[in-house]
Parts: sequence; C-alpha cells; structure tokens
Amino acid sequence: MQKKEFWYDLPKELIAQEPADPRDSARLMVLHRNDATIGHAVFHDLPGYLQPGDVLVVNNSKVLPARLMGTKVPTGAVCELLLLRQVRGDTWECLARPGKRMQPGTKISFGDGTLTAVVDETLPDGNKHVTFTYDTETLYEKLDEFGKMPLPPYITKQLEDQSQYQTVYARELGSAAAPTAGLHFTPELLETLRSMGVHIAEVTLHVGLGTFRPVSEDNIEDHAMHSEWYSVSEEAAAAINEARASGHRVIAVGTTSCRTLESVWAAHGGIVPCSGNTSIFIYPGVELHAIDGLVTNFHLPESTLIMLIAAFYGYDRTMAAYKTAVKEKYRFFSFGDAMLIL
Repeated sequence: MQKKEFWYDLPKELIAQEPADPRDSARLMVLHRNDATIGHAVFHDLPGYLQPGDVLVVNNSKVLPARLMGTKVPTGAVCELLLLRQVRGDTWECLARPGKRMQPGTKISFGDGTLTAVVDETLPDGNKHVTFTYDTETLYEKLDEFGKMPLPPYITKQLEDQSQYQTVYARELGSAAAPTAGLHFTPELLETLRSMGVHIAEVTLHVGLGTFRPVSEDNIEDHAMHSEWYSVSEEAAAAINEARASGHRVIAVGTTSCRTLESVWAAHGGIVPCSGNTSIFIYPGVELHAIDGLVTNFHLPESTLIMLIAAFYGYDRTMAAYKTAVKEKYRFFSFGDAMLIL
C-alpha cells in the first residue's frame, strides 16, 4: 500500500491542545467490527461496553520530563537536550538543538548549575551521546527539578500541570512520549471496571520519539520502524491467558499495548512472560492474534499508528471512521478523544 492512501484532511482547530477535564469526559467513538456500525458515547461510558472477565491491557510506562533547556559553557548560548534512552550509567542518547553547534566536548549547564552535561560523541543520525553530572542521588531527581514534558510538536500550549501528560497508572520510568489512550482513565473509572469484574493487566513499553517519526517511504512496507523496549510480567501473561481460555476478550489500551502483545505473540506463538526490544510494524495485511479489542486515540495522517488501526479494523472502515470523526468534530491526537474498536 502507498503512504498517501492514509492521508485525511484535518482542520487545525480539531487538534486538541489540552486534555479533557475530567479525563473521562472525552468523547468515545465506538466501532463494531461485526457490522461496521459507528456509535458515539463519552469515555466514562466504557464500562457499558465491557463484560465481566474481559481484560484491559494497559501500558504502565511513565514519561520522563526529558526536555532540558540549558546554556553552553562558557558562551552562555541557549541550547536544548531531549533525553531519548539511557545508554549506560549517566550517559544518554539525546536529541540536541542546535545540533551542529554541540560537538563532542561541549559542556552544558542547566538551572542553577547543579546539573551539567558533556557531549561525548555525535551519532550517524545526528543524535548525541551525553554524560550528565549532578549533586543528587539520581538524575531523575534533577529531571523532576529542571525538565519539561516532551510534548509532541503539534501541542503548542504549555501544560499547567505536568501530570496531565501521565496516565494515572504510570509507574515505570522510561518513555519519551505518553501512551496517550490511557490518559482518559481516572482512578474512579478503573475502580468501577474492577468492581464489575474487568481485570486490568499492566505491561510496559517505553515509548520512543520514533512513534512520531513520519513514514518517509512511498511504499509503506519499505518503512523501517524504531525499536522500543517492552516487558510482560508473569501476572499479566496469566491474566491474559486465563481470559482467552475462558472465552473472554483481551482489549489493548493504546497502540503501544497492542504492539507489545503482538510482538510477544510473533516471537513465542502466544503470550508468555518476557522482555526485550521490538520494532514490529503492523499495517493492513499483517494479521493480529493477541487482541480482541482496542482503545485508541485519533492518529496523525500517514502515521504508522493509523496503519495499525487499519490492520485491525480494516482500511476502508478506518478511513470512513476518521472522516466521520472530522465531520462530528472529535478532538484529535495526544490530548484528543478516543475510539473503542470491538
């Protein structure tokens, strides 16, 4: 298939700049795979579409406040680092701006100078290996003090509260972007689901900035996916397998949870406790085995994420649903509304 087949026109005003308040007041488009009908609800109506014994699989990865604004020493020139992944110890792979002016040996100071960094090397793709020095026990404490959430470029409004870009069940630090389908859940909604017999199974996939990388190849099969680390615990695998064995549904919350489960299935022929790196690319023609349903947001045109939705729901149905969402003025992207595909 061609990348251009996944284009749709989106008015700029439909790109959500802030999350719904409360979180579960976002709208919910409900798509039924058996008859292609489209329903419209609110996210807090989700329990009405689930059944006792169903399993919701959520990604508990926590976003690092990984965007750091600093100054070069001794010139005082303003610069920026975005931490992407830990290489070893206090050395991280970072996106640097302005990259060409941050050559190996460049020293950077942040905040009051209690956090500094030195550029070690420039990688072939332009990213940098950077080593940090700080006066606290861990770098994470300094990120909490000086760092900002790495919001996607289409969100131009600053957050009043950085927790708005974290799910309420986030606990495993490591993501450069939020698993945004999970942003709609509140503690109260999760408790309602548990009380009715829906199991919440947690997996981890640390979301990389590659999730926003556009597909550059015209033929989508030529696209090279980014790699991300994932983990499935014994508890999560047992809950998922028990649901499948008893005829209940496994519903992934977000494309990251979906990619985690499908990666494990592709490697092991089922869901087993494991961890590793995945660069799985799911697009129309790739069969999904691990999930029966999906909660997801509305994704960018020509992105790998809308291609995953089309693999699960069908290409024509997906593009028709997006056209309906635009017509009905749903809110799009990270802070936007959601869809439930069952």
